[in-house]
Amino acid sequence: MFNFEKLANETLDRIECPGTERHYRVTRPGGYPDEAPDFLRDGSPRFSVMIETYLPLAERIRNFQVFEDDVWVVTFPKCGTTWTQEMVWLLNNGLNFERARKLSLDERFPFLELTGALTLYGGDTVTDVERLPRPRHIKSHLPAMLLPDAVWTVRPKIIYVSRGPKDAATSFYHHYRNIVGYDGPREDFFNAFLSDNLIYAPFGGHAADYWKLRDERNVLFLSYEQMKRDLKKVIAKTAAFLGDRTAGSGLQH
Repeated sequence: MFNFEKLANETLDRIECPGTERHYRVTRPGGYPDEAPDFLRDGSPRFSVMIETYLPLAERIRNFQVFEDDVWVVTFPKCGTTWTQEMVWLLNNGLNFERARKLSLDERFPFLELTGALTLYGGDTVTDVERLPRPRHIKSHLPAMLLPDAVWTVRPKIIYVSRGPKDAATSFYHHYRNIVGYDGPREDFFNAFLSDNLIYAPFGGHAADYWKLRDERNVLFLSYEQMKRDLKKVIAKTAAFLGDRTAGSGLQH
């Protein structure tokens, strides 16, 4: 179902470090399953860059069981993911700040493909998410092309957050330095970002497909800039999108 092509070039050689080595270009014949909207199945070639540990997860995630009461927060890395996760979880849990303090965000809102996004991370995060009690809150950085096939028929709520490429790239650079251990020149990192050699690339294609989904009833498209500019408005918009689950929060929506 998927094709994997190992990438090897000088740009990658300059930015690879423990935890992100061995990049692959992942493609899928046809781009999307038949159940996806026609406007996504437009014949345009699509790919995503992932690392080697993702490869055995690809089919597992494609066949991952999806429930209608799932809530997914999806972003390209460093586009406001954690901020949005906390907002969504609190809205869906009656603004229960005390419980939020007791449980880590990873426990409340786990990262589906983390095992396949960082080789230094052990365990099996796909199984961890499968075992979550419902309703589940799920974080992912996957492009729409790599989401579970059942997303297109079950139609869970999906909240996508975009961010301006300059700020996203800068934040991703610091993430690579502080979390992954990259210690090379920032120019090499930005070259990798611009030439689609980083995990989850291409940045533009990632956002573009979710933007095309913005009018679907189960999709909410937000931006980091909107949240910075008028968080109150974004919270109200998100609460309205989540519907009855926010009833205990006391918010007007």
